[in-house]
Amino acid sequence: MRMALVGRGEEATMYPLPNADRVVLQAPERLVSEHRLDFRRDALERLSQAVSHGASRLTIDLRETREVDASGLGVLVLLQKRAREQYLTTCLTHTPPTVRHLLHLTQLESLFEFEE
Repeated sequence: MRMALVGRGEEATMYPLPNADRVVLQAPERLVSEHRLDFRRDALERLSQAVSHGASRLTIDLRETREVDASGLGVLVLLQKRAREQYLTTCLTHTPPTVRHLLHLTQLESLFEFEE
């Protein structure tokens, strides 16, 4: 497993974890229009690295995420699409109830697997 901390104002760092088939991205506290470009750029870069290292699963950790808007949802969908194109499964973990509810309302919930 590889873990990437990505987000606005954070340096993306990868940490080795027990499972080499997965990359974990830490989503920012606010996944909104003003922060989406930094997260998107860093996440796509890490996704590319994960593919080159043979990962089969992309996990986006939302434990710190408190706010998501339409552009933030767009980034999650883009990451899921790019991961799927590379035959990676996309999983959301530690998803706050408000974010899960938003995914349900927008009928995007089925695009992701969920872990706690």
